[in-house]
Amino acid sequence: MQGNRILPERFYAAYAEVNPIDKSGYSQRKKLYDLYQLLNHLNLFGSMYLGSVVDIINIYVGA
Repeated sequence: MQGNRILPERFYAAYAEVNPIDKSGYSQRKKLYDLYQLLNHLNLFGSMYLGSVVDIINIYVGA
């Protein structure tokens, strides 16, 4: 879980100690969480997000 971190790494380490991410299936669920935001962006800002939306949908439908 690297992403676009803006806080010091020690913050994320301390947070993970208190509230760790359930690693089982996280990478698959993260794509689904990302899809929600991408669909919002597609609706608001247009087709520049369509490729990312289609890529994630294809992961889940097995295309």
